Amino acid sequence: MADLVKPEDDVLVIEDAGAVRILFMNRPERLNALNSALTRALHDALLAARDAPSVRAIVVAGKGRAFCSGADLAEFADLRPEHREAVTERSFLTSRTHMLLQEIEKPIVSAVQGAAAGGGAGLAIGCDMMVAASDLKLLYPELRHSIVPAIVMTSLQRQLGRKVAFEVFSLGKSLDASEALSLGLANKVVAPGEQLAAACEIANAWSRANPAAMAAAKRLFYRVADLSFDAAMEEGRKVNEAMRAFRETRE
Repeated sequence: MADLVKPEDDVLVIEDAGAVRILFMNRPERLNALNSALTRALHDALLAARDAPSVRAIVVAGKGRAFCSGADLAEFADLRPEHREAVTERSFLTSRTHMLLQEIEKPIVSAVQGAAAGGGAGLAIGCDMMVAASDLKLLYPELRHSIVPAIVMTSLQRQLGRKVAFEVFSLGKSLDASEALSLGLANKVVAPGEQLAAACEIANAWSRANPAAMAAAKRLFYRVADLSFDAAMEEGRKVNEAMRAFRETRE
């Protein structure tokens, strides 16, 4: 496993393990709070992984005792209405980073330990799969800080349904690992310290699949979610018809 970025050099550490690329948020002293630098680094690293032919699966993780504590509130003093350009730029960057998790046609799994709060919770559940350490505390505390959980709300509602999602964000309710598993937010719960290995095991399994077939499957999976049954079946039929071409793109 080779570091592409040294921990002391940046807010994001990138490692390649075969065909799996691991993106480590690296602000452990701030519980990997998402400032503009880290958000930009994560956004750009996701695009780089998307465009790298050698990368077939992606793991998103955090250094230290927490996955990600959400937006870095220390930056909010400068993100005020009178600084409209900065506010717009940060809002766009944040939303695009979350959207990339679904848009990128390579599968992505999060390896989550400790706190996953606000935007960090959004990143954790926004990946295609999530492995949680048993010390997980997933919550949306934005309203306590007079902030609206605006960008993360879409994913939360779609994955939990309206009633439970409203309860989680409106009351700032914390979900532990067993609750996240029972609600379908987490795919697997492991002991603290084992979440990265478990996530990499999933990513390695993905990496052995035909990349064209995997890309088409992920694209179809999210496309049919918002379609009527008939329209979704038609999209599936089109992909089914095209499958014979995948045999020519195994490598």
